[in-house]
Amino acid sequence: MKIIVTLILVSFAGLCSAQSISTDDKLHFGAGAIISATTYTVVYTTTKNKKKAFWYSLGTSVLAGLAKEVYDSSKEINRFDTGELVATSLGGLTASATLSLFVGKNKSKRNAKIALVN
Repeated sequence: MKIIVTLILVSFAGLCSAQSISTDDKLHFGAGAIISATTYTVVYTTTKNKKKAFWYSLGTSVLAGLAKEVYDSSKEINRFDTGELVATSLGGLTASATLSLFVGKNKSKRNAKIALVN
């Protein structure tokens, strides 16, 4: 039964039309990740607080995306594009979450005590 269901799902997968991600959205994602990673690094090295670093870096990337879209919408031909704002925010979220997971993991190595035995 599992094989039949899998074959049916695979056969219908070709009929689905996927959404493509534009190059501009990829650039927005990358810009959000770079802004977020830089902010996370600066805030964490200053405060040693992972929560502050996470929220400040995420907020900075969202604010940068919002500011760019507001600036773009003030031009004559352009309009406010929520997709680009979401892409920038998701880039920031990805970088913030990744750094939050992996920064500060080696505390047990720093606090390990060495026992000397004669």
